[in-house]
Amino acid sequence: MVEIGKINNLQVVKILDHGIYLDGEDLGEILMPSRYVPDDCVIGDSLEVFIYLDSADLLLATTETPYVMVGECAYLKVVDVNQAGAFLDWGLPKDLLVPYGEQISPLKIGQSYTVLVYLDENTNRIAATQKLDSRLSEEAQYFKPEQAVDLLIFGKTDLGYKTVINNTHIGLIYKNEVFQPLTHGEKLKGFIKTIREDRKIDLCLQLPGKDARDDLNTRILNHLKNNDGESTLTDKSSPEDIYQCFAVSKKNYKKAIGMLYKKRLIWIEEDKITLL
Repeated sequence: MVEIGKINNLQVVKILDHGIYLDGEDLGEILMPSRYVPDDCVIGDSLEVFIYLDSADLLLATTETPYVMVGECAYLKVVDVNQAGAFLDWGLPKDLLVPYGEQISPLKIGQSYTVLVYLDENTNRIAATQKLDSRLSEEAQYFKPEQAVDLLIFGKTDLGYKTVINNTHIGLIYKNEVFQPLTHGEKLKGFIKTIREDRKIDLCLQLPGKDARDDLNTRILNHLKNNDGESTLTDKSSPEDIYQCFAVSKKNYKKAIGMLYKKRLIWIEEDKITLL
């Protein structure tokens, strides 16, 4: 089945001066303008193409890949605003529309926003919405604790950072568990921390597993060896300083140096730790 707003593998059925036509199955023949056609293209070839509607609502195929496809979220810049809504740069000649009804507040030219791209089932037009909460689920279905996931930061509350999970769900990273700067539109790897009783999803950026602890212990020892056996990062140091050096929370760092102390590998003082 050919899908508008996604990459499809389609067969060439006609070659004309202004372009080629591809077999769009139930959508009929789809034009690819000549500027996108490979030089050695012949009838019967199969091409990987992105399908969308042009300004005249005609189906077009292109070998260009947009920054985001239908069903995905992205952080995109507004390049124009008119009576229809705001238009985003998504890497194709025809900009991506965010209708006024899909805006949380008026979008401004030059600013970037996190949106979800969707297909209007009535018109087959591709559009975007800021209203992620109404289109993505906050209740876990198939996620499990400690599962690795792709994250996209899109908002901030008193509790923490609202985050898109795998383009399908919304979860929360608690601000008291974040030890690095996070910005709107930032993509990063993370983990399912817990599934709450109400089925909502808590996230974390690190897992406190044995492998992670062993890796941190090794990095602390190497840090000491590379600094003449001493470090001013102690259990009294700021979370920011600890994160800048080791990319871990102060809590995990304190556990690590405590373990190294018990193994008699380091000595802990008020203002420094020393390699034994």
